[in-house]
Amino acid sequence: MAKQKVKKTGKELFFEYYQNLYGSRFDNLIDSLALEPKYFTYQYDEKSEKYFLDSGSVLAALCLPLENAENILDMCAAPGGKSLVIAKHMNKTANLTSNEYSKDRYIRLKKVVEEHLPEDVASRIKTTCFDGATWCKYFGEVYDAILLDAPCSSERHVLNDEKYLAQWTSSRVKSLAIKQWALLSSAYRVLKQDGYLLYSTCALAVEENDGVVSKLVKKFPNAKVLEIDFEKVYKEYADLPKAEKTQFGYHVMPDMTDGAGPLYFALIQKQ
Repeated sequence: MAKQKVKKTGKELFFEYYQNLYGSRFDNLIDSLALEPKYFTYQYDEKSEKYFLDSGSVLAALCLPLENAENILDMCAAPGGKSLVIAKHMNKTANLTSNEYSKDRYIRLKKVVEEHLPEDVASRIKTTCFDGATWCKYFGEVYDAILLDAPCSSERHVLNDEKYLAQWTSSRVKSLAIKQWALLSSAYRVLKQDGYLLYSTCALAVEENDGVVSKLVKKFPNAKVLEIDFEKVYKEYADLPKAEKTQFGYHVMPDMTDGAGPLYFALIQKQ
């Protein structure tokens, strides 16, 4: 009688998948994900309420060029930390649309903008609740700069939640990569010529990071992936984490940054 094959648990599948991706680095990486994230205290000015977010997220948001941007979009903005970073560094005449598809998360986003920014700055931020993947059906090339922090595997949260870990399969990564591509291609279509698009995730899976950017480069010949000069960012915020270079972007990895990240980001220009 044939021996019945034992089905692997979600936890076993998870560990096997990322072990194959990261090899000898895997154990240290998993240990770092079990720790408290390295938070950064962000504040618009001394009078504004403090906001705490992963320092890798601050680094990524600061890498979106805003010098000549007047019309800016944060496509998947909740809970709002990156929108606060953009708001502090955008031009005094610029306008920011902070969008979130989830109604509950949109309510939180709206509250963060209202509570953590001066009234004159918050008045130039429009919070909306739409599906970013359909944005290109209603708008043309209207944004000078776009930040897309796409929903992702978020392995840190999965690893620290037994329920989600038990349910994990590699099909989750594939499904999210499809959603991320829909968002990224939509964002690129509403980006102005010569405009900048920063794509980011908090995923470890390459398929959700360089894999999605690779599709964009193949689909749109005028999509140029740019190298990032971090000198200006570190000059202003010296204690932000360093990022490792990947094929198309950069990755803040918690095992090398005292817990910051993971945070992947890539900067693209429509040329």
